[in-house]
Amino acid sequence: MSLSPAITPSPFPHPTSSQPFWRIDLHQLDNHRSTEDLPAECDVLIIGAGYAGVSTAYHLLDANVMPPKIVILEARQACSGATARNGGHIRPEVYFSMPTYVKKYGVETAVEISKFENSHIGVLKHYIEKHKIDCEFTLTRSMDVFLDEETAMTCKKSYDLLSEFALIPKDVQFTPAKYAEGVSGVKGAKACFSFPAAHIWPYKFIMHLLSVALSRGANLQTTTPVLSVSRTVDPDDKKWTVLTPRGVIKATKVVFASNGYTAGIAPEYEHKIVPCRGICSRITASEKGGPLPYLSNSYCIRRDGTYDYLIPRADGSIIVGGARAAFWHDRKTWYDVTNDDEMIKPAANYFDGFMQRNFRGWENSGAVTEMVWTGIMGYTSDSLPHVGVIPTIPSTGYPPTPPCTTPSSMSPSSPCSAPSAMTQPPTPPRTSRLSKQVSPAFNTSIANPPNTKFIAAGFNGHGMPVIFRATRGLADMILDDQVTFEDTGLPKVYRTSLERLRSSQDDLGAFP
Repeated sequence: MSLSPAITPSPFPHPTSSQPFWRIDLHQLDNHRSTEDLPAECDVLIIGAGYAGVSTAYHLLDANVMPPKIVILEARQACSGATARNGGHIRPEVYFSMPTYVKKYGVETAVEISKFENSHIGVLKHYIEKHKIDCEFTLTRSMDVFLDEETAMTCKKSYDLLSEFALIPKDVQFTPAKYAEGVSGVKGAKACFSFPAAHIWPYKFIMHLLSVALSRGANLQTTTPVLSVSRTVDPDDKKWTVLTPRGVIKATKVVFASNGYTAGIAPEYEHKIVPCRGICSRITASEKGGPLPYLSNSYCIRRDGTYDYLIPRADGSIIVGGARAAFWHDRKTWYDVTNDDEMIKPAANYFDGFMQRNFRGWENSGAVTEMVWTGIMGYTSDSLPHVGVIPTIPSTGYPPTPPCTTPSSMSPSSPCSAPSAMTQPPTPPRTSRLSKQVSPAFNTSIANPPNTKFIAAGFNGHGMPVIFRATRGLADMILDDQVTFEDTGLPKVYRTSLERLRSSQDDLGAFP
C-alpha cells in the first residue's frame, strides 16, 4: 500500500523517498507484515517502526515474564524514516550546549543531561558486543572544530568556567588556534574540542532490535499509516480506537513514536514538534582514484552559526551531513516539510568537493559524492525531546484527538580504537518490580485511565545518544503505571507535560 498523493502533505510520510546509503542492503523484515490482517486489538500499539518505536517494543518484551500484546504500525517500511537517514553518529552533548542548559535549567539538570547522553556509548557498546550484532559499531573520538574565531573564544570561555566547577567530563580536550589545524586536519581551524563518541550502521542495529521484538511476539504491520487515535464510543471500553486505511485496532495503551509526524495525529503537539528536513551524503573515492586519506575521528565543523558533521567508515567512505550554510536561511526548504523524496535544492551540490575544501591532504584525493538523500527530523519548540505520559487536558480529562474518519483517497491495502574513558558501566538489569508477574500484561490503574497515551518523539536530530535508554524508561512506565517519570532516571526536562505544551517558548520561530 502507498499513500495517495492527495494526502501526502503533513502529517503523513511521503509515499516515496530518496535512497539513503544505510538502506542499500534491506533486511528481510523491511516490508514485513506479521499477519495478513490487522489484529482486532492489542495491549500496546506503537506508532512508528524507527529507533524510538522499535526500541520501545524491545524493552517492553525484554525480561518480561508476562509480556503485553504489542502491535507496531509503520506508514512505510521498517526503519525508513529519520533513523535510516542520519549520519550514523552517536555523539553525546558534553560541553557545547552546557552553558545554555545551565542558564535555562540549572547546573544539576545540565549535568544530568550530559551524563545521560554520555552513558549511551558504554550501554550500546556492551549490548552490541554481548549480542554480537553486525552493525559496524565503532568507538572513536569526535572533533568539534570552529572556523570562526568569535564562536571559538566564546565556547572556550564557557568551557573554562564550567571546568572550574568540574561540570565538564575529564576526557574533553581543548586545542587552541595555534595547534587546531594540525590536530584536527581541518583547514582554517580556530580551535577544536575532542571527546569520546561512536558511530554505527543505524539501520542494521534497529533491524536487530526489531527481529528480537518480533521473535518475542510483537506484531509488525508495515505500509500501514495511522490516520487518527480516538476514544471508543463505549465509555466502559477504556480503549483507544486507532484508525488506519486497512481497518481499526483497539488498544489499551498507545505509544506515539512518530517523531516529526506526531502533530498530525496528536494535535496537542502542533508547533511543539515540527517536521524539519535535513540532508546527508556519502563520499567515496572516484573510480579512477586510489584509496582516500585516512580519518580516525568523527567531526562536527562549525562556522557562522551553522555546522556540518561526518563519520569515517571502515570501507574508506565518508558520511557527511548538515549543509546548513547553503539552505538554513530559506525556511521553506526545511521547516514544516515532510517530503524526503526530493533534494533540498540549494544544498544539492554542497557536498561536491567537501573533503577537498575542508581537510588538509585531501586536495588531490579524487573524493566524489556518490549519494545524497534527505530525511525528516522532529524538532521541538524548546529543543528538548518529549518522553512520557501524554498529559491530559483538564477540561475533558483526555487529550484532544482528530476525528476518526478515513480520507476517500486512501487505498485500503497494497503490498577504531577504544579510548579508556569509554568504559561506561552497562545499564543495570531491569528491577524486579518491573519484571514481576502482573495481570493481564501490565499494571494499569482503572482509576487513572488517562495514563494510557505515551510519547517518545521530537529528538531534534539528536536521537542516537538519547533513544535507547529513554525508551527503556518509557517501557517501565507503560508496564506499570505506578512507575513515575522520576523513577526512570531520565533527565527530568525530557518529560512531556502540560506546562511544556502551553509554553510560549519557540526556539524554531514556529509561531506567526
